[in-house]
Amino acid sequence: MRLGVLDVGSNTVHLLVVDAHRGGHPSPMSSTKSVLRLAEHIDGKGRLDDGAAERLVDSIAEFTHIATTSGCSQMMAFATSAVRDATNSDAVLARVAAKTGVDVEVLSGRDEARLTSLAVRRWYGWSAGRILALDIGGGSLEMSNGVDEEPDVALSVPFGAGRVTRDWLPDDPPDRRRIGVLRDWLDAELRPVAKELLEPGKPDIAVGTSKTFRSLARLTGAAPSGAGPRVKRTLTASGLRQLIAFISRMTRSDRAELEGVSADRAGQLVAGALVAEATMRALGVDTLEICPWALREGVILRRLDAEPADLTDPVVAGSGGSGSGGGRDAR
Repeated sequence: MRLGVLDVGSNTVHLLVVDAHRGGHPSPMSSTKSVLRLAEHIDGKGRLDDGAAERLVDSIAEFTHIATTSGCSQMMAFATSAVRDATNSDAVLARVAAKTGVDVEVLSGRDEARLTSLAVRRWYGWSAGRILALDIGGGSLEMSNGVDEEPDVALSVPFGAGRVTRDWLPDDPPDRRRIGVLRDWLDAELRPVAKELLEPGKPDIAVGTSKTFRSLARLTGAAPSGAGPRVKRTLTASGLRQLIAFISRMTRSDRAELEGVSADRAGQLVAGALVAEATMRALGVDTLEICPWALREGVILRRLDAEPADLTDPVVAGSGGSGSGGGRDAR
């Protein structure tokens, strides 16, 4: 089937069109983005302002048309921290549904972490053992730790790159004293979070997902996206420290010129790097592997898992019979 996945994030609205089937590898067919910066349009009362809400409606209407003309049989739409945090999110999403026919599911932070964990597990497989997964978004940081597709612990904290930039690093380039204070604050805040996250056990592999970690890895020497998703990419703590010393002295416009950094993300790159550094330090992680799958793939996989099994599959067809083949697990 062809599916449309609509991700309403803190910075962008992103439509991913994929061809997928149960038990198969989702194949991306097209990707379309619109930069709305919803998190920057939350007023003093916590409401998403009318202008941003109208732009959101228009973007979803446009992307729904793209999904329809692309042959998508279903649109799966979800929203993360910016919409989740808005006090008028119910009214905004009711407006979206009335004008576009699209029902947007608001994911909790914990569900974001759980779905990202599912995607990471499917990418690396069971042989990876216990996986620690980290994802820095615009508004929040998601973390999970587990040996199964449902992690033992899934956490979300409000330390997204965009949020930390707005709250701590408004200057361009960032104030060096503020960077030092922010580092201390992150260390204090993440200490109890790290303890809870590691309580189930020490991970066999630590993984970073999504745009912030991909950009940081690229800037520290990882292969470009053009090399393909299966090329191994890593981010080291030492490389990250060196990168922070470099980019924290640059202006936003200068950071936007760096390879692997988009103009809409350049402003929050320093904050994202500092959150990544502090999280790795709190967890005692020296190296992160970079996973090409993240939340959107987790949403796709959850949807595909709900599809009925193919009754022509000999394993499924024989599962109710007798004899040595009758008791095979069809999962």
